[in-house]
Amino acid sequence: REHLGDEAKDMTDERVIEIRDALYKLGELAIKRLRNEAEQALDENFDLREFHDKVLENGSMPLTMLETVIRQYIRDKKEKVNI
Repeated sequence: REHLGDEAKDMTDERVIEIRDALYKLGELAIKRLRNEAEQALDENFDLREFHDKVLENGSMPLTMLETVIRQYIRDKKEKVNI
């Protein structure tokens, strides 16, 4: 980037911010979808704090891995409460 002028650097920085924001939004939507899936599957046994802990438990990870974690959480919880 050192060979770029200030205007080009600003455009590049803006692009990076736009991409970061889009990826953040994708993550937000995925977590909301997984929350809805858990709420539907667990009904009155859904616990938002427990779900939140499960989402954060392993730190940053690809969304496909988070989906696996949450779906396993749903299966385990259903088994635990005999749904």
